[in-house]
Amino acid sequence: MSRAAPADVFSLPVRVYIEDTDAGGIVYYVNYLKFMERARSEWLRERGFTQASLLAEQIQLVVYRLDCHYARPARLDDALTVTAGVAAQSRCRMTFAQEVWHEDTRLCRANVEIACLDARRLRPRAWPQALAGIAQAT
Repeated sequence: MSRAAPADVFSLPVRVYIEDTDAGGIVYYVNYLKFMERARSEWLRERGFTQASLLAEQIQLVVYRLDCHYARPARLDDALTVTAGVAAQSRCRMTFAQEVWHEDTRLCRANVEIACLDARRLRPRAWPQALAGIAQAT
């Protein structure tokens, strides 16, 4: 897998709503992963792909591996910035370096490895040509 620091980091603004929090007004840990999923989906959209268009081509993207570190909590009504950048890529997998920020404070960071699958067989397949080699291009 080629390794690179994400040069082209995508950012998505996210507001914390009551549905994102526990009874104490703190963002429930799994919701950070949902915020990151949205950022990756918008990263794809910016490159001309949607999950629906990929599925129409029998391409399914799934989380293969996840390493997440929670540093500080986000709270109800916080305005967050969620980032996504490609840190590494191989023929069938792509690793995103992602972070969640509130103002100048990093709340969470994760490396999320995504596998590209043939949706019918649920077996690894190569990235679509337009996404192949993106780690070197970003």
